[in-house]
Amino acid sequence: MLETESIKRNPMFVYLVVLTISSTVGLQTWTTLFNNFAVDVAELGGNHVGMIQSIREIPGFLALLAVFVIRFVREHRLSAVSILVLGAGLATTGFFPSYTGIAVTTLVSSFGFHYYETTNMSLTLQYFKKHESPWVFGKLTSLAAATSIGIGLLIWVMMSFLSFSQVYLVVGGLIAAAGLWALTRDPSDPRALPQRKQMILRKRYWLFYFLTFMAGARRQIFIAFSVLLLVQKFNYSVQEVTILFVINNSINYFLSPLVGKSIIRFGERNVLSLEYLSVIFIFSAYATTDSKLLVAFIYILDQIFFTFAIAIRTYFQKVGDPQDIAPSMAVGFTINHLAAVFLPAIGGMLWVIDYRIPFFAGAAMGFISLIAVQKIRTAKD
Repeated sequence: MLETESIKRNPMFVYLVVLTISSTVGLQTWTTLFNNFAVDVAELGGNHVGMIQSIREIPGFLALLAVFVIRFVREHRLSAVSILVLGAGLATTGFFPSYTGIAVTTLVSSFGFHYYETTNMSLTLQYFKKHESPWVFGKLTSLAAATSIGIGLLIWVMMSFLSFSQVYLVVGGLIAAAGLWALTRDPSDPRALPQRKQMILRKRYWLFYFLTFMAGARRQIFIAFSVLLLVQKFNYSVQEVTILFVINNSINYFLSPLVGKSIIRFGERNVLSLEYLSVIFIFSAYATTDSKLLVAFIYILDQIFFTFAIAIRTYFQKVGDPQDIAPSMAVGFTINHLAAVFLPAIGGMLWVIDYRIPFFAGAAMGFISLIAVQKIRTAKD
């Protein structure tokens, strides 16, 4: 029986809730303001914007270095420092309206965001039992969805009477304050197993590595090409895309905890099988539909099924050595970002030939992933 009230009383849960909300505020603020700030204020061109987007992915690719950082800094402290760095990078962005300035502040903010995401996954798996962690992941995702809507509305209001630099400073300052608050807290449990503090690659974890890479590839196809399809082929306006964004996050607020409970009840193999069956349908539909209404429905489904990927992490919790959690989550986060290095560029070239090719490739990846998840073996599966 899942006792959610006892989970909520866990000091680590409160700690992660505050920092996850802060991380989401930072990411959403950067995403919302970046293009307008870069083009309207810094007067950057498409080549500069594209390069900065690539720079933003570097810290995700270097997430494995967190394994070496926790030799000197306790993991929950690294979470707090990461949020502090994220806030500081965001707060100073508005003062450097140039290519170099935005590139540097983006890199700083991104290190904060990606290193928090790495430690967040690790701490959740360490401090919550195997039948609790799926619900915790789902709840944190739910709160992140609600936060995305809230900060989006707040920025919309703030931009009506504040400048870019002032909005960056206010929001970044609040995030940094949350990081400072977290530095004054110690939610750790002295009974927790110490984590290995070196990079670990084990042959028996191959399925976790593979599914993590495929999840990253699927995500890159969604990020790079789904909205492009909406705008380029179906002529969606900014307002229409924003409405879809609000619908997605509203649904995920209510649905994410249920996904966590489904993993507990039905097991990782069944949940991931449903996800990848859906991915085959979703990407095939992207490539073949001519309906503006249907493509919106597909886009919403695509976003919903992202949440199911938490089953990859909880699968590792069930089959991995408990002392391997921290280094394996760091390595996994890097593997997840490998696709970000080359997939958008390759997909972009294929898009020019025929926009359907990246989506059919995504459907093929979904089929391969569906076959792979049948190898999952846990007590529940």
